[in-house]
Amino acid sequence: MINAKDIIFFPEPDPNENPWVQGKPVTEVIDVVEYNPEWVVIWQQVSSVIKETLGNVVLNIEHVGSTAVPGLVAKPVIDIDLIVEDPTQEEKYVPALERLGYTLTVREPSFYQHRCLRLAKPRVNLHVFGLDCPEHIRHIWFRDWLKEHPEDCERYIAAKITAKDNVKQVMDYNKRKEQVVHEIYQRIFQSKGLL
Repeated sequence: MINAKDIIFFPEPDPNENPWVQGKPVTEVIDVVEYNPEWVVIWQQVSSVIKETLGNVVLNIEHVGSTAVPGLVAKPVIDIDLIVEDPTQEEKYVPALERLGYTLTVREPSFYQHRCLRLAKPRVNLHVFGLDCPEHIRHIWFRDWLKEHPEDCERYIAAKITAKDNVKQVMDYNKRKEQVVHEIYQRIFQSKGLL
């Protein structure tokens, strides 16, 4: 069972770890667009194919990130959390996902054994975590909080629009909106009695 302290603690990445399986990502324009109801349709189609392909390897699969929150502006990339028994056992899911067109791009042993696979079309980031992963729990809580708290949703929209200006890497974009994200998390944790 997961400890509440693990959920409210945000680990720093290991500076000695190179997470890039295929080399650093290319620079790109960070595009933040209006909410598109098609994102839910894409999520349903993609998750259905993943479940059908991987069978009981899939312990849970969730639409997370901004495209999962109706009305929220977002990068037009569907973020999905895939929960498996052990992310280190890549042979149980990576080859099958590669046959579907996914590419393993990130391997982060120091960050909950996180793996990320990218699908080019439609654009999907598939995040793989193990059971009771604090990051997955945070993703769900953040998504659900924004659905229920329009004032924080508006703050997050403003942060995203500001963060995208003059950045060419998603990591820089994420860093620029990090303070608002952490402020929202503080409210989530307080509401659950964790602080």
